[in-house]
Amino acid sequence: MARARQTLERRQLGLALRRIREESGKTQQAAAEAIGRVRSRIVELEDGKGTLSREDLVGLLDFYGISGDERETVLALGAQARKRQRGRTYTDLLPGAFQRFADLEASATEISSYESGVLPGLLQSPGYVRAVIEECDGVWWDATTDAELEQRIAFRLERQERSLSPAEPRSFRFVLTEDSLRAVVGSPEVMREQLQHLAAAIDTRDDLVVQVLEQDASRNPARGGGFTVFGFGDKGSPVGFSSTVFSPSTYHSNEADTTIMLRAFREIQSLALDRDRSRRLVEQISKGG
Repeated sequence: MARARQTLERRQLGLALRRIREESGKTQQAAAEAIGRVRSRIVELEDGKGTLSREDLVGLLDFYGISGDERETVLALGAQARKRQRGRTYTDLLPGAFQRFADLEASATEISSYESGVLPGLLQSPGYVRAVIEECDGVWWDATTDAELEQRIAFRLERQERSLSPAEPRSFRFVLTEDSLRAVVGSPEVMREQLQHLAAAIDTRDDLVVQVLEQDASRNPARGGGFTVFGFGDKGSPVGFSSTVFSPSTYHSNEADTTIMLRAFREIQSLALDRDRSRRLVEQISKGG
């Protein structure tokens, strides 16, 4: 395995391998010994700062007991990670992109997110999660069985658990549009539950800042779109994500791009209600106001 600088492709590979290793119950030391390497190499790999030859990656996947589509996807990630990529827009076209987004989200120490028209996944109540997924079923993807629907819902809730219950301190900053609070997703009952869920999160989490951008706000630099910037402290450069409904996941790892995205987010924050006024508006809407 060669030492390499961190890129988004290497970060995605490392996060996938870390999750797979932890799910298999293996230690980094055991993984290193399985392919004849030292533990520090596995640490570098999982931190997105190293690559593996295909032969070593195959050996690691054998050790973890990974087969089928997941195995082929990780091998494809490995091939991308071995290429010398400069910071640029990256489109994730491999199967299971939603899992890699969740891995990236769970590894971030700071999340700055702007959404328009829909509540961010991390802030959704169980009923809202179900309603959103049922609305998309048969439109953006083929109609699913009841079992597949339940798997999608369970994944979304597990994603929340991974990101919102970390061992290390984190910072979450969200700006929501007022129409996302007033839209009827599922039913009025579902929306009341969602607004109560959101209010409780604002009240109980010191690491969470939620601001609402009112409907009559002007000069919104991200009107009609949504985006998220993941920060990693001293463990890597920020990564931006452009929110999409049906197209492949698009990431931005170029410093020039993430700087612009963070500048846009700060501008949107300045246009939105502060935390206390946002909390009062959430309560007002939940009461029919």
